[in-house]
Amino acid sequence: MTDTTDGGEFDLLTVLPRLSRLGTVMNRSRLIERATANAGTDLDRPALSVLITLHTGDGPLRVGEIAKRMQVVGPHITRQVHELERLGLARRIPDPVDQRARLVELTPEGAAAVARYMQTVLDLLGDVLHDWSPEDRQTFGRLLERFATDLTARLQTLDEE
Repeated sequence: MTDTTDGGEFDLLTVLPRLSRLGTVMNRSRLIERATANAGTDLDRPALSVLITLHTGDGPLRVGEIAKRMQVVGPHITRQVHELERLGLARRIPDPVDQRARLVELTPEGAAAVARYMQTVLDLLGDVLHDWSPEDRQTFGRLLERFATDLTARLQTLDEE
C-alpha cells in the first residue's frame, strides 16, 4: 500500500515516529532490566521470554510449542531451557500423552521469579493507564492485539514469498 491515508482521516506516516518513539522509550527506560532485578535474576530477554511463555501457557509445554509461541526456532529454546534447568527455574517432565516426549514446566522458584518480573511490568503499565477510562483501556488492548496479529501475519507472508 503506497497511499498513506485511509480516505484522508488518518495519515500512516504519523504511525512510524510513534512506533519508533515507543521502541526507544521501552529500550531506554531499562524497564526489562528493572523488572529482571526485581525478579531476583540476571536472565537475558530470551530466557525471560521462555519463562513468560511457560507462565502464560496453561500448563507445561513442549519445546516446539514454546518456539512456536515465541516465533523462533526450536534449538534456541532448547538452549534456553537447559540454562533455566541449570538455574532451577524450569524442569522437563514426561508428556502424559506421549511418554517418549518431554514437556517443560516452571519450578516453584521459576514461577515466583516470573511472577515478580511480570508484576513489576504490570505495575508500571497500570500506573501509565491509571487515568485512562475503562473503555479507553479496552479499546487500546483490543487494537494493540489486532495490530500485532495483523502485522505478524503480514510479515510472515512476506517471509514466505
